[in-house]
Amino acid sequence: MDRRDFLHSAFGLGTASLALGASLTGTTLAEPCPTPQPNPQQEQPKMTTDHPVLIAADPFAKTLKDAIVAHLNEKGYTVIDLGTPDDLPYHEGAVAACRAIQSGKADRAILLCGTGMGMSVIANRFKGIVASVVESVFAARMCRAINNANVLCLGSMIWGDWMANEAVDAFLNTQFTEGLEPLADYLRDAEERVRAIRD
Repeated sequence: MDRRDFLHSAFGLGTASLALGASLTGTTLAEPCPTPQPNPQQEQPKMTTDHPVLIAADPFAKTLKDAIVAHLNEKGYTVIDLGTPDDLPYHEGAVAACRAIQSGKADRAILLCGTGMGMSVIANRFKGIVASVVESVFAARMCRAINNANVLCLGSMIWGDWMANEAVDAFLNTQFTEGLEPLADYLRDAEERVRAIRD
């Protein structure tokens, strides 16, 4: 089974979706395979409340940041707030978070601005940082499972509080390759190759 067939079957793209794709491309329809089950021997430790979570926001995202901080506190996480939104532009908040990760103060960060894109652009300039700007809970989970992202970027112009909290939970509770174990070797190899790319 190739990666495309696996992804179709694993993420609920059923026979009807595959048939449509097959009719458009002229390919032969393959039967979907069962969704793979995680292999406990391959699992990495999940994020726990013992790990602090960094958070930074610019003025556009103050309300969303406050909602996420309250949610994480309720879950028992230690939250390290890296600035007061009223005087912390996105390009400074992202820098502070990435340097804190590089120094070992935390493993993950949540960065918030108007769209999330500004935070992502800055964060991805730092070695060892994989920042993903996402617009769905599914993408928040998959940026961990596929890309091993350690920084989640959300936009307050896009996200409501409740769904943003769902995305944060998905990001913090998903491990690299989770649910994609048949592709684990490919994903780990891809991660190494991507980290090696430099201008």
